[in-house]
This record gives sequence, structure tokens and C-alpha cells, in this order.
Amino acid sequence: MLLSMTGYGKASCEYSDKKIAVEIKSLNSKAMDINTRIPFIYREKDIELRNIISQRLIHGKADLIISIDDFSTRSAVQVNTALMGKYCEQMVEASKSLNIPLPENMMEVLLRLPDVMHSENSVLDENEWKQVIKCLDQALNQFDIFRHQEGAALQQMFIEKLDIIENLLAQIEPYETERIEKIRTRLTENLDKIKEKAAIDPNRLEQEMIFYLEKLDINEEKVRLTNHIRYFRETMENEVAPGKKLGFIAQEMGREINTLGSKSNHSEMQIIVVKMKDQLEQIKEQVLNVL
Repeated sequence: MLLSMTGYGKASCEYSDKKIAVEIKSLNSKAMDINTRIPFIYREKDIELRNIISQRLIHGKADLIISIDDFSTRSAVQVNTALMGKYCEQMVEASKSLNIPLPENMMEVLLRLPDVMHSENSVLDENEWKQVIKCLDQALNQFDIFRHQEGAALQQMFIEKLDIIENLLAQIEPYETERIEKIRTRLTENLDKIKEKAAIDPNRLEQEMIFYLEKLDINEEKVRLTNHIRYFRETMENEVAPGKKLGFIAQEMGREINTLGSKSNHSEMQIIVVKMKDQLEQIKEQVLNVL
């Protein structure tokens, strides 16, 4: 079963007078890329969080957001007025030297500067951290459920597109014999027009015609394309994280379809090839979302 690189999960829990919310979301990416937005008190655990996520993500771009509603310590938040005063002095000096006006919302800007506001409770409680990890695990479980659902939808889409390509490939067959006969007839008619002006060796002509018609034969391309489609199906069913391999198989399918188009020399066959290319492009686009 396929897994999508696009996922979303959210969970929340309570510890003491705190409400902790964990949210994780991911998008497709060739490399591992994890961004975290977590409260300052959890910063020492940033590497641990990244390791937990990377084991579940495998590869892709993910955002982790942890937020806290702390009802017990809101009144204990303190403003470092000494540091705030130093920031204010430096901003006034910079305003004068650079001839830049001070912001109208001076107080709001100062309160956002590093370490101006801090909480009395700056030491992480290990029991609280255990709750955070439990909450993260719940969010990751929701995240995996989402990715399985998206992966199942992608797999169903791939199956439908592959079925269409196989049906289109079968539609080429009736035109193959007709195409060869038309080409043979056209060549013979053109040669008949110049027989009186040039000596033609019938045996050599037959050899050259056979060689030319063999170059237009598409049986090998049809067999290889059929095998690639079968391999694509097997890879979806049997392999873990097959996204890159499916992309390579789709490229090989594209080569065979392009060769069919270049050899077809028949308007109806070329129309069918264009339809096959359209279905394959949709597969290639969505394969990028497969883990």
C-alpha cells in the first residue's frame, strides 16, 4: 500500500494547568526537511523531536508546531525592564544616527525582543515532557492515518490510469496491419512511376522494403510497455516507500510511448499515443507525492 508524503495530524493533552497542542503537517520533498516551532522551554529537546519525526517521515518536508496554554503561570510572566530600557536606548540612538523614525508601536516592538518577557517556570518538568511525547505520538498516528488515506487514493488513481494506457495500447493493434499495407502500397506505386526511368532490381527492392518495414515494427515497444506497466503495479503492491522507483518506471514507460509515436506513421495511431502520453503525465505528476 502506498503512503503519501502529504500528511496532517493534530492532538492535544493537559498537564497540570497547561493545555498542550501538537500539530504536524508535511509536503512532498526529495530530502528530509523538518521545521519546528516550539515553546522556549522545550528547545533543549529539539533534536529528540526531530529524531522521532524523521523515523516516521522517512523523507519529505514537515512542520512541527507545539503550543501551550498555561493558565497557572500567566500572572507569573515577568518583564525585564532593565533589558527593555537598554533596547529602547539603542533604538533611539540608531534612529538618530540613521535618521529613521521610531516605530509608533514602540512598546509592542520592545516586548517582542529576545528575553524581554520570561516566565518564572523555565525548568522543564520531566513528567510534562512525557505528556508532550505522548501527545506527539497521538498526532503522528493521525498523521499516518491521513497519509495512508491519501496513499490509497493515489494508488487507485494510478491503477485507473494504467488501465486506460493498456486499453489504448490494445486499440493500436487494428491499425498496425492496415498501416503496413498502406506504406507498402504507397512505396510500390511510387516505384512504378520511375520504373521506366531507372533499372530496379526486384530482389534488392524486396530486401530494402523488408528492412524499411521492420524499422516501423512496434512489437518490441508494445511488449516493453506492457512489462513496465506490470512492474509498476507490482512495485506499488510489494515495496515500501517506492516513490522514486515508480518515478523511474514512469520514465521508461514514457520512452516506449514516445518511440511508438515516432514509429507509428499513422494518424489514428498518433492520436492514441497522444492520449497515452496525457495519462502518463498525470501519473508522473502524482508520483512525486508518493513516499
